Amino acid sequence: MNTLLAIDQGTTGSTVLMVDENLNKLSEANHEFEQHFPHPGEVEHDLNQIWESVLKSIQKATENIQKNKILAIGITNQRETICFWNRNTGEPITRALVWQDRRTAPECKKLLESGAETIIQKKTGLVIDPYFSGTKVAWALKNIAAVKKASEAGTLAIGTIDSFLLARLTGNTVHLTEPSNASRTLAFNIHTCEWDSELNSILGLEKEIWPEVKPSIGIFGVTKNVPGLPDGIPISGILGDQQSALFGQACLKPGMAKCTYGTGSFLLMNAGKNPPLSQNRLLTTIAWQLANGEVTYALEGSAFIAGAAVQWLRDGLKLITSAAEMEPLARSVDSSDGVVFVPSLTGLGAPYWNAEATGMITGITRGTKKGHLARATLEGIAFQNADLLFAMEKDLGKGIQELRVDGGAAMNSLLMQFQADILGVKLSRPKIKETTALGALFAAGLGVGIWSDIHQIEKSWMLDEEFNPSMNTKSREDSLQKWAQAVERVNLKPLH
Repeated sequence: MNTLLAIDQGTTGSTVLMVDENLNKLSEANHEFEQHFPHPGEVEHDLNQIWESVLKSIQKATENIQKNKILAIGITNQRETICFWNRNTGEPITRALVWQDRRTAPECKKLLESGAETIIQKKTGLVIDPYFSGTKVAWALKNIAAVKKASEAGTLAIGTIDSFLLARLTGNTVHLTEPSNASRTLAFNIHTCEWDSELNSILGLEKEIWPEVKPSIGIFGVTKNVPGLPDGIPISGILGDQQSALFGQACLKPGMAKCTYGTGSFLLMNAGKNPPLSQNRLLTTIAWQLANGEVTYALEGSAFIAGAAVQWLRDGLKLITSAAEMEPLARSVDSSDGVVFVPSLTGLGAPYWNAEATGMITGITRGTKKGHLARATLEGIAFQNADLLFAMEKDLGKGIQELRVDGGAAMNSLLMQFQADILGVKLSRPKIKETTALGALFAAGLGVGIWSDIHQIEKSWMLDEEFNPSMNTKSREDSLQKWAQAVERVNLKPLH
């Protein structure tokens, strides 16, 4: 039986999913790896630990699989995390700087004060924020001695996680990326699909440092010297994780949207062939580039903290011992009883873009119980997404009829119902839950010709459960007003 393998390299762990040519799930394995927090606001990953987690997941997922029947490998990955490795040996030079890392906030402030944001937004579709890779690269070249030394010696390779994994999977024979990842760096022109000299100059970088860019679908290289896999398997599809989820959710027509609830939550809408410039501080990004060069764009809003807020309740406050306890605890009360949690634990993303914002809980009284905090946490995740969707609707000039949902927290039915209520929009949860990995599998299969047409993907999407709005208009408006007041207390201009 022929099979496909997807590597889903995420912020907290690496997952490998195996399916057959009919997309029947054969196996899945996940291994977590350590998060490093050297100083407040700094988040790092050890690339050897990431690679080890990928290898362990491959080994587990392929235990009962004929490895010589693996037709192709697809990769999907955390996007703005930036890696530094030796281009000759493939060994990491320093830890990766993670997308959550805020250490370049001062550099971003200087760029904003210089007036650079207009040209950056026009060419990249992004705003200036530490979230993106470019300022991290510039910072590392100035402040990490080993990176600076490797750059001077001509042995430095820089890239997002997909580039690092590609180098490792191919025996260090390629230095490549694709547009959905490249478009998250502040250094890539989304209109020309090329590294841009002016953008790199603004960042203080040379465009030659970046990997070569190939279409998202097509053969990037073949496996070589990968423990547990035979040589010669093509790596034939790569997508950044959120674009991959959009692909996996079969949001192939303009106006279709999905929200992934992971460490953060990410709302993307297919924007078609012409990149819109957001008037509401959302991002315009490349969704994917087909093998024929055709580019699809997406409108995106990101909330940095979603599932991470539940992790904080578990690990920081010790309110719960596992994420599975969250929904029952939140259901132990009828409402949050006026408690509002703004989960800006690593700054606030779209549409606010405040790198210095900190979290806030308001409305606490002597009657506040653990259940109220749990419920307010789930509601805070939903309120952030409401801000994103309302901003998208303003950009579009029309409302959205359906939001497709996925990710770990999408399994929390209380959260999904509240999300539908506060948006006033139907939520659709698919039968195949691993939509991010599924997008990579689709890309890989298209890359080796298993499927010839992108629209064959639409037929594979199947509904599991719908969540329809049940909250009345006044309750919705009151809830949104309380959220706006809480956001205002974090010294931000409320959206509503």
